[in-house]
Amino acid sequence: MTTNHLLEIKQYGQSIWMDNLSRDIIQSGELQNLVENQGICGITSNPAIFEKAIADNAIYDADIEAGIEAKLPTYKIYESLVFADIRNACDILHPVYEASNRQDGYVSIEVPPTIAHDTQATINEARRYFQEIGRENIMIKIPGTEAGLPAVEQVIAEGINVNITLLFSVQSYINTAWAYIRGLEKRVAEGKDISTIASVASFFLSRIDSNIDGKIDAKLQRGVDDINLEARLRAVKGKVAIANAKIAYQEYKKIIESDRWQALASKGAKVQRLLWASTSTKDPNYSDVMYVDELIGRDTVNTLPPGTITACAEHCHVANRLETGVDEAYQLIESLKDPDININLNAVMDELLSEGINKFVQPFQSLMNSLERKVKLLSPV
Repeated sequence: MTTNHLLEIKQYGQSIWMDNLSRDIIQSGELQNLVENQGICGITSNPAIFEKAIADNAIYDADIEAGIEAKLPTYKIYESLVFADIRNACDILHPVYEASNRQDGYVSIEVPPTIAHDTQATINEARRYFQEIGRENIMIKIPGTEAGLPAVEQVIAEGINVNITLLFSVQSYINTAWAYIRGLEKRVAEGKDISTIASVASFFLSRIDSNIDGKIDAKLQRGVDDINLEARLRAVKGKVAIANAKIAYQEYKKIIESDRWQALASKGAKVQRLLWASTSTKDPNYSDVMYVDELIGRDTVNTLPPGTITACAEHCHVANRLETGVDEAYQLIESLKDPDININLNAVMDELLSEGINKFVQPFQSLMNSLERKVKLLSPV
């Protein structure tokens, strides 16, 4: 009998969530099987995932027709479809939520990406989503933008579980962690319980390597006279995202050792776990599970798309590697500043954040357009 390596990972203190959700996998029993037999203990979703799930899928037609009959605008029809899927997924995962003492069993839904730079609108939508979905194991996704972090602080203070998404730089993670802490501190100051609140900080990986590898390839294509420099440039490829994540984890350790965190922990606060996102390998020359194998470690989550789940179950090489090669990780990141390599990592991270928001806005708008067409098609003449 073959070993399911996904189940081994849990022994190292890491939870595996799935980066996918659709009505098909709910109704077919596939999600139930993944939870009960494959070690999947959470779900993340985003507008791109819902676009794939809903566009051109007849499974949603009856509910779309019900929305038309109720004279709902297209956006409200969209919400009715998505909220129903989220509630059903929450129900399937609720036993995990209870068995893990509220550590796992969460389903994440993102506030509309079009409000990523609007703090108050983000707060309002997070409150509304949390209330209308009505499941204690719901987690509201808020982008880690400059406008998003005050929203994180406020909704944490109100007792809403939050998944802070689109984190690329180590500093953006640090800022996120302190926003979570400030939210908990506000809640404590109001005499409220903090033991039931959970949060994850979604730190993106493969997009970093894709961006930096592209810059390295451009340098190599222009020609490099020095063979040693060429070797140094090639040594950077496919390494920056994992190094960056390992450094972020070291910052996590510093934060949870701080007096401010320890004061909250004594009142039952749960650590805000780092969640590794964007974990499908984009370059076929790299291992298809490298963003899993290299980042297994305590108090973390890895959210995997279905293809990576299958690959990892088959051939992940499971070991506690998150704190190996840490000195080398710092050296690699520092080497980017070398005049011969000359990659501005901060500029790359800013670029990726901007792109990341657009990568959610575009499918969201595309989904609204396709849903509008379907509404017209299904509407009675």
